[in-house]
Amino acid sequence: MSKNAVDTEHRPVSRQELTRRQWIWKEMKRNKVAYLMAGPFMVLFFVFTILPVALSAVFSLTDFNMLQVPHWMGLSNYIRLFTQDEVFLKACKNTLIFASVTGPVSYMMSLMIAWFINELPPKIRAVITLVFYAPSISGNVYLIWSTLFSGDAYGWANAWLMKLGFIDSPILWFQTEKYVMPLCIVVALWTSLGTSFLAFIAGLQGIDHSQFEAGAVDGIKTRWQELWYITLPNMRPQLMFGAVLSITNSFGFGGIVTALCGFPSVNYAGHTIMHCLDDYGGQRFEVGYASAIAVVLFLIMIVCNQVIKKALSKVGE
Repeated sequence: MSKNAVDTEHRPVSRQELTRRQWIWKEMKRNKVAYLMAGPFMVLFFVFTILPVALSAVFSLTDFNMLQVPHWMGLSNYIRLFTQDEVFLKACKNTLIFASVTGPVSYMMSLMIAWFINELPPKIRAVITLVFYAPSISGNVYLIWSTLFSGDAYGWANAWLMKLGFIDSPILWFQTEKYVMPLCIVVALWTSLGTSFLAFIAGLQGIDHSQFEAGAVDGIKTRWQELWYITLPNMRPQLMFGAVLSITNSFGFGGIVTALCGFPSVNYAGHTIMHCLDDYGGQRFEVGYASAIAVVLFLIMIVCNQVIKKALSKVGE
């Protein structure tokens, strides 16, 4: 056997010499241990994430009450949503208002506070991080705000306002339509420094300080220039992770309104898409209609995620 024949036999086969299916199968065999380790997660992800999303899309085109066989209805549920359901339209408006305020504000607040905390000495940094993170994991947050804005004269807000002469009688804060949304937004912002906040701190601490020295040599003079040209480009993974969490939390804030204002809130002032979903899916068992609501919410979140992804790609340019 000639030397050229031996070299040809043992040289790696290029992708161009294989069909796409052959190349994929070859790569799977070469990385079989990695696929084996990732297998359990992929199975759970498919069963509990991909499959429910696909089933929701299918059920949204049917009339299904969990007791009878689904009846095909086409786009009737979606037509009913946007042309007949006034509560859903109001819920869409409330959700978009809430998301447009709490999403960007909580995101920027998490980033700026994390940037500030990162400049502190390690021991002080640990204490301050706990102080800011604690409200997001505390179970007494709603109790505190319910007490602060209690509707009787013993509520702290009412007591001080009456003492200072601003009001003559107690205000039913969470039962008055004009106060529901602002108060819920404030509570949401108060509890928004959660996982994304910790991710930002971790990203800031992982930046190589030699980059700042190189930036100073290249003409970067201010801390804001350091933030834009060095810090944020190095934190793109954490920024994207925080953006996804902010989008998810801002569109899924129904629990805050329920805890503070009850279900439903007065005149649907704090009614959201999540409330509609819980109403039709968890109480009325109109699974087809609830699935249509879920699909609409899913599409809105996907669009927002793509917009944020495109915006973050321009950081540092």
